[in-house]
Amino acid sequence: MSQRISEVINPIEDTYNLSNYEEIRHVYDWHQAGEDLRFRDTGKVNIAYETIDRHVEDGYGDKVALHYVDGETRTSMTFREVKEKTDHYSRILRSNGVKKGDRVFIFLPKTPECYISMLAAIKIGAIAGPLFEAFMEDAVRDRINDCRGTLLITNRDMVSRVPQNDIPSLETILYAEDIEAAPVEHGGEQVEWMDLEDGMLIHYTSGSTGKPKGVLHAHRVMTHQYESGKWVLDIRDDDVYWCTSHPGWVTGSVYGLFAPWLNRATIVIQGGRFKAENWYQLIADLKVTVWYSAPTAFRMLLSQGDVLKDYDLSSLRHILSVGEPLNPEVIYWAWERLGVRIHDTWWMTETGAHLIVNLPGEKIKPGSMGRPFPGIEVGILDEAGNELPRGSVGQLAVKTPWPGLMKEIWGNRDKFDSYFKYEGWYVSGDLAYQDDEDYVFFQSRDDDMINSAGERIGPFEVESKLIEHPAVQEAGVVGKPDPVRGELVKAFIVLREGYEQSDSLLEDIRIFVRNNLAAHSAPREIEVMEELPKTTISGKILRRELKRMEIEKQKEAELKKV
Repeated sequence: MSQRISEVINPIEDTYNLSNYEEIRHVYDWHQAGEDLRFRDTGKVNIAYETIDRHVEDGYGDKVALHYVDGETRTSMTFREVKEKTDHYSRILRSNGVKKGDRVFIFLPKTPECYISMLAAIKIGAIAGPLFEAFMEDAVRDRINDCRGTLLITNRDMVSRVPQNDIPSLETILYAEDIEAAPVEHGGEQVEWMDLEDGMLIHYTSGSTGKPKGVLHAHRVMTHQYESGKWVLDIRDDDVYWCTSHPGWVTGSVYGLFAPWLNRATIVIQGGRFKAENWYQLIADLKVTVWYSAPTAFRMLLSQGDVLKDYDLSSLRHILSVGEPLNPEVIYWAWERLGVRIHDTWWMTETGAHLIVNLPGEKIKPGSMGRPFPGIEVGILDEAGNELPRGSVGQLAVKTPWPGLMKEIWGNRDKFDSYFKYEGWYVSGDLAYQDDEDYVFFQSRDDDMINSAGERIGPFEVESKLIEHPAVQEAGVVGKPDPVRGELVKAFIVLREGYEQSDSLLEDIRIFVRNNLAAHSAPREIEVMEELPKTTISGKILRRELKRMEIEKQKEAELKKV
């Protein structure tokens, strides 16, 4: 095993965009970030302009901006074509009354139209709110209502999941099919020039209590996203870059759209469901060079065994992972089967971009999230906010400010302030320790968040939906450890009087959550109990006790196998 670790942790070459981390990290200043962005010279701010229009003006209009693959469908677009499309969408949004600061939601599959809709809204000064394509009615309604969205772009297949009568602020629904078919006009500046502190993107993140929270980011985030795209993704001019996440999740927006296009990469957009053979074929056909995905996906590929030997994957030079801690075994697998390391990264919806990273030019310690990005200072804090010595487990915190940090939690100042309970620190909610070489090792969440297949699921939201079912009196939801997905959503329920446990009833409850919330939030397991463990004073359900019980049962089952 020691030989394997020795092979894995050393960088393969030294020609990366950042090959002198130790020198840069101590002198780096965020005022240096984004030196190639146009606003540094002109003072005119708009991240959508910097993402697409700038490249056309700089003479790269004919460079391929994207490849789209969905089954047999394969198309490509240049940066000029993407600019023309975003201008077209922007004109239609303006003609429908969208103005600076309005919240425009996008509810589309992972297609070019989804990406273009987001950029078009931001280009004219609106705030884009991308929604995951698998969301059901309740998830769509709650998010649009929270920040009073006024316009939605969707398609005719998905509009049935939009409860229009329950969203009073929603004035207009546009169909992507109609926008595509509308006559294209030309001329006229579409870019609305903004301030760095103006909002541009809102993503909803589930908490362990309460409804999803709207995390608002401002245009200033572009410098952080640009630098992390250059140094962490290591994007070069001839790269073909593929991030597998949907833009409805923050990774799909930040590292599927903004960071790569700010660095002028050719991106890949892939529709359809996961299938190992399709993924490998895509990499081979498009000669993908940089690939960003989640541990769950890599574990699923690993479980497919020798399938990869039938594909030419030699184009891959850099692979990254995000969403949950990366298993060392996955790093070994990639090194031994692909000849490439997988680089774990750590950041959050609220942080806007990478904070702790394994850079391509630095050694990897399997099991570590990496070291702080230049300009970022990490601290491990005790319950009083004091820094702990190296090797001690405590609260993972980051010194403020940095340009990617969220602007606000929409309409919830108390929640926003809760991230900054110690002066000068952003407290992540994760528990970790840091070694003598500054590598950070994740230990657990400090709350009850479920991380399944790289998607963060708030148990309260699932519990709330469960008890809407007529058979469910009480519900407690936890993440059950799973070797492939990281965690599975497991529900413990108490049935109402008059209902008896049966397989058909439990399946009906599961489908109820799936159809009314989201497929990824539906419990994969449901256990009926006489009563749930609770605190004696407040009567709050003890999720941690439920999880402890579940882990004990797993251990007992493993011992019986032995």
